[in-house]
Amino acid sequence: MSDLLNQDIQNVNIEDSIKESYLDYSMSVIVGRALPDARDGLKPVHRRIIYAMYELGVTSKAGYKKSARIVGDVIGKYHPHGDTAVYDALVRMAQDFSMRLELVDGQGNFGSIDGDSAAAMRYTEARMTQAAEEVLRDIDKDTVDFLPNYDDTLKEPDILPSRLPNLLINGSNGIAVGMATNIPPHRTDEIIEALIHLVDNPNATLDDMMQFIQGPDFPTGGIIYGKSGIREAYESGRGRIKIRAKTHIEKTKTRDIIVIDEIPYQVNKARLVEQIAELARDKVIEGISEVRDESDRDGIRVVIELKREAMSEIVLNHLFKSTPMESTFGIILLAIYNKEPKIFTLLELLYLFLSHRKSVVIRRTIFDLEKAKARAHILEGLRVALENIDEIVSLIRNSSDPKVAKSSLVEKFSLSEIQAQAILDMRLQRLTGLERDKIENEYQELLKEIEYLSSILKSESKLNEIIKTELLEVKDKFATHRLTAIEEDYESIDIEDLIPNEPVVVTMSHRGYVKRVPVRTYEKQNRGGKGKISANTHDDDFIESFFVADTHDTIMFVTNKGQLYWLKVYRIPEASRTAIGKAVVNLINLAPDEKIMATITTKDFNEDKSLAFFTRNGIIKRTNLSEFKNIRSVGVKAINLDEDDELVTAKIVTPSIKEILVVTYEGMCVRFEVSDAREIGRVARGVTAIKFKMPKDFVIGATVISNENEEILSVSEKGIGKRTEANEYRITKRGGKGVIAMKLTPKTGKLVGVVNVDENMDLMVLTSSGKMIRVDMHSIRKAGRATSGVIIVNVDEEKVVSIARCPKEEKIDEDEEVEDNGLFTDND
Repeated sequence: MSDLLNQDIQNVNIEDSIKESYLDYSMSVIVGRALPDARDGLKPVHRRIIYAMYELGVTSKAGYKKSARIVGDVIGKYHPHGDTAVYDALVRMAQDFSMRLELVDGQGNFGSIDGDSAAAMRYTEARMTQAAEEVLRDIDKDTVDFLPNYDDTLKEPDILPSRLPNLLINGSNGIAVGMATNIPPHRTDEIIEALIHLVDNPNATLDDMMQFIQGPDFPTGGIIYGKSGIREAYESGRGRIKIRAKTHIEKTKTRDIIVIDEIPYQVNKARLVEQIAELARDKVIEGISEVRDESDRDGIRVVIELKREAMSEIVLNHLFKSTPMESTFGIILLAIYNKEPKIFTLLELLYLFLSHRKSVVIRRTIFDLEKAKARAHILEGLRVALENIDEIVSLIRNSSDPKVAKSSLVEKFSLSEIQAQAILDMRLQRLTGLERDKIENEYQELLKEIEYLSSILKSESKLNEIIKTELLEVKDKFATHRLTAIEEDYESIDIEDLIPNEPVVVTMSHRGYVKRVPVRTYEKQNRGGKGKISANTHDDDFIESFFVADTHDTIMFVTNKGQLYWLKVYRIPEASRTAIGKAVVNLINLAPDEKIMATITTKDFNEDKSLAFFTRNGIIKRTNLSEFKNIRSVGVKAINLDEDDELVTAKIVTPSIKEILVVTYEGMCVRFEVSDAREIGRVARGVTAIKFKMPKDFVIGATVISNENEEILSVSEKGIGKRTEANEYRITKRGGKGVIAMKLTPKTGKLVGVVNVDENMDLMVLTSSGKMIRVDMHSIRKAGRATSGVIIVNVDEEKVVSIARCPKEEKIDEDEEVEDNGLFTDND
């Protein structure tokens, strides 16, 4: 006890002691275990596994070795930790669903995407892949520093030379003390192309790099939605991206089937299937009748059978919202450089890899140069020996021992000790003429090699060319196609797909109130029927226009000022048949003096389509539809109008459309070929479509014709209509006065509209008081071009204000088979 008290005891603050110990532990975990190096992209455990396999000789061309042998070497020589941690790291490097480019070639059970663990290490075998060999390439040429292992008995590499940009290709994830890294994998081709561009253009920007690197490329595929998170991560080192499973819909006679083809990265497939089944069983997600996993060695196939009445789009989007079929990947580009953790940008990681490769190539060149010079030095001595062979043989024979012979050679022929030793070690067969030629040729080749290697060290451009050449070799060797798709816009898909895609009637009143009502609300009547009230209006308002569209379609509103706005149909509020609706000015940014004159629906904005605009004064202008796909909330100018003109209507022109028919209020029309009105710019004025015979005449509508067998349906103010074949309207040149479209009398009133006849569709007629009547087109009689027609609807004192086509009303088959929901009982 007294001896203990006599020792030198220091008082230490326990807080400071704990803090210092914890910091030491933290740095040990950060640098020595959890985080990858920014240059070779490997954590210490992965680096040690690959190096141990290299020392064991288990290359890609060698036979497999037991995993237990590899793990034992790693633990015993370099990594003083548990065998489980080492084996888990080895297993991950062999999993094609974890690595974009596997570094270990495993034989046996190495786990699965269902979360199954690998077999015990005594059962599995492994060897390096060709990618791992590229990571180790030139390690025997003094390209990297070696450090003592944990017990100072062996040396291990501080870093690997890696010709492969492994950190970005395979990514990395790990949790250290107070920090974490989560680097996504990328496509090999894209990373290498970016590196080559950076070699040629050292001042390249992130935008330049993103021309090559589209974004992460996960081994499990999937779809990334939105590029903003990718750019943010590349720019700042941190970002978030949304990944969705890749699916497709299969249709049977009675139901839809959702099939999952790819799942987000690091999602457990078995757990995902189990979760979907639980949500369906608990009625959290309606419409699913069965879930089964049909995946095999050819790929993932998870089948989700839907009930007969279920909408696949709605069920799918509920799955995205409620399961890991949609997940968020938080990118953190954290890595170790110079023994310090740091968050890097994409450009910094690319620069660091190139800097690492330059260092490796320079050190390798110096190694090869010194080796070549050493060999040339020996060959110079052998050349001296061959030139003085008789004298040297005599000198050696007369020497008492090798030491005397060596010193005599050095002294008499001015040789170095190395050269003298080489002469003494030379076999007599080297004295033959052939061998003498070989020595001379080898010497000359070495001189060329020395000159070339020296030039590399003196020239930055040659150094860069070597780096580029080696990168291209890696690219050619490991080129792959992109697995993960990248979609621009995520939000629009999310909202739209939650809404059933079904036909609706959109009505708009004179004062600008709009609503949508399901088509099934309106019943079909026979010709001459009275109809149903489609909307209640204010006393000074009336229904002015309506059209039929699907809820996912895009509506383009064209105003009397020639301005165009667009809106998704589902964004129009749904209302009852008799409701007034919502003011359209609350949905689009109309100017106070603007009035909507035409509404156009489309499912896409392909370049093979165009929009044809028709004005009151007979002007037509055709513009490619693609020019209207990105419309701001304030709209764009669709046509440049004259001061006394305004827009009347607009139509979509598809490749199948051959002709255009323009109709006037006084019953005249002109039919001409689409090519007569060529496509022009968005803000152009247009050209003349028709000239008027009567001073007060004006254009009231237009339609498009795809073939002469089509029929045109014309309707007048008094509800009189007729079907006329298109070939009865003779083709003229654009800009003519036209021919009679309908014989007008006081009984018929003026012409109000024309549509193309489709007997698979019904006609809807809208009156000024708000009545809407559905009529079967087949029930309307055919008549000649210059006739009046028959009564379509009794309007009494009202007027017809608009007409449009709509889908036929669906009938419910009472004999249709009904799903057994467990509600039926046996009748004995």
